[in-house]
Amino acid sequence: MRIAVDAMGGDFAPKEIVRGAIDAAKKYDCEIVLVGDEAKIRAELGGADTDALHISIVHAADVIGMDEAPAEAVRSKKDASIVVATRMVKDGECDAVFSAGSTGAAVTAAQLILHRIRGVSRPTIATPMPTPDGVTLMLDSGANVDSKPEHLVQSAVMGSLYAQYVF
Repeated sequence: MRIAVDAMGGDFAPKEIVRGAIDAAKKYDCEIVLVGDEAKIRAELGGADTDALHISIVHAADVIGMDEAPAEAVRSKKDASIVVATRMVKDGECDAVFSAGSTGAAVTAAQLILHRIRGVSRPTIATPMPTPDGVTLMLDSGANVDSKPEHLVQSAVMGSLYAQYVF
């Protein structure tokens, strides 16, 4: 699996994102593509052997901040790390995208670049919650304040399928 990681998204990016990518590359059989400011990413990588770890870098000159309007930012900042990372999935260069940055920007990028499955009018956020009896999947997690009944049904169907195939 090849994962595009928005290296510039999050409160302590790129430092913590790069550290997490190195840890994941050591632990899991995957390739990681760090997307963002190449100079800053390289500085955080330090002397890590990226070839042995299967980590590569794709430069993206821009970032979408937490305070920016997601739709406007995704449309106007074509070289933002989350936009570039999401496009890599669309283009078949990566299998998945990860971002610790703006949830609104990540969801908007996914909707505008990857699109939704026919019949799904809005995405849902799935949050696995560890419990003493296993994992419970919490849907939406407060992302939508104006859900209509059909949105709840769609979320329930998506959540049920997710839980069935992932857990």
